[in-house]
Amino acid sequence: MKRGVRGTMMRVLAFVVFLATALAIAAPGPASASDATEAQGIVDRAKATFNDFMADGNFSWLHDHLRKAKGLLIYPQVIKGGFFIGGAGGTGVLVVRKDDSDDWSNPAFYTVGSVTFGLQIGGEASEVIMMVMNDKAVNSLLSSSLKLGAGASIALGPIGAGAKGEVPADFIAFSRTKGLYAGLNLEGSLVEVRDSLNRAYYGKEVTPVDIVVKRSVSNPGAENLRTALKKGLK
Repeated sequence: MKRGVRGTMMRVLAFVVFLATALAIAAPGPASASDATEAQGIVDRAKATFNDFMADGNFSWLHDHLRKAKGLLIYPQVIKGGFFIGGAGGTGVLVVRKDDSDDWSNPAFYTVGSVTFGLQIGGEASEVIMMVMNDKAVNSLLSSSLKLGAGASIALGPIGAGAKGEVPADFIAFSRTKGLYAGLNLEGSLVEVRDSLNRAYYGKEVTPVDIVVKRSVSNPGAENLRTALKKGLK
C-alpha cells in the first residue's frame, strides 16, 4: 500500500474513532449516579452560553427578537470534526416560556447529532442556540426525536451588529465557533430527548411535557439559568 493512501486511511480511521466518541457523549444512555452531576453541569454551561450570546454584539438580532421566541434550545458544546466524513454531536437543554411571559420553564435535556459526507478538513467546538419560534416547533420537540428540516424548518440566524429583517422558520439557529469551520449547518440533524438526564435531574421518570408544559417538576439548580433568561428579555 502506498504511503499516501495508508496515511489517508489512518486519518479517516482516527476521525471515525473521534466521531464515535463525540456522539457517544451525546447519545442517550441509562441513568447512573453521575448523571445528576452531569446534568447540572450542562445547565450551568447553558447559562454561560446564553450570557455569552447576549454579551456579543454580533447577535443583536437574537437580542432584539428573543421575546418572539416560544423557547430556546441551548447547546453549550456541539463537537464537529471531519476528514471526508463530518459529524456533530452535543447535549443541551430546552426551555419554554409560559404564555409569552417572562417565566421560563425548568430545562429538559436533549441531544443533537448529525453525520454528513464530503471533502472537509478540520474540527470545531461550537456553542449553539436555537430559537423555537412557534407552537408547532415546541410541539415537535415533545416527541422522542425530531429531524430538523423535515416537517419543521430551520434557518441560520442573521449575524452582525446591524442585522435586520424577519426569518420565516420554525427554528432559527445561531452558533459561536472557535474551530476551523466557518459555521454549523444543522439542517437534517436529529434532536432527541435524553431521558437518562431528565430522570436523574428530577429524581423520577419524566417527559418533556411534564417539564416544559405541565411544569410538574422542578430543580433549584436551574434557577440561575431561568434568572439569566428572564433578564435577557429586558
